[in-house]
Amino acid sequence: MNNTNTIDAIKQDPNEIDAIKKMLSSQEECWNNGDIDGFMLGYWNSEELIFTSLNHKPAFGWESTLKRYKNSYPTKSSMGKLRFEILDLKLISKTTATLKGKWELIREKDHPNGLFWLDIGKFDKNWLITKDSTISFEINIPL
Repeated sequence: MNNTNTIDAIKQDPNEIDAIKKMLSSQEECWNNGDIDGFMLGYWNSEELIFTSLNHKPAFGWESTLKRYKNSYPTKSSMGKLRFEILDLKLISKTTATLKGKWELIREKDHPNGLFWLDIGKFDKNWLITKDSTISFEINIPL
């Protein structure tokens, strides 16, 4: 059986890939300016948004995710400088994608880091994170 809907058959449109990378880059820039509200523009503003991490119970919804970020990072210095590295990015369909990446916070006294997996959806012309699963490593080794 020849299924043309497999990931391999989906055209990896470089314009769409670039749009997703720009969204992530914009998040990084907002974070590094201490702007959590701007950072959250990369997330789907819906109660169906899911954020999971090993250190917290899952957050369901955009408002809950925003609250968690603001509680976890109350000051610009606690936010540090964020760096993302994309390890894998695939379009699953014309309106969905998956991304695996590394993250690192560079702060004065530590450099927490880890991995993240994103489900991303296209809403109108905007790519937005619909599910974020993040883990932190115990050993703080810069990327």
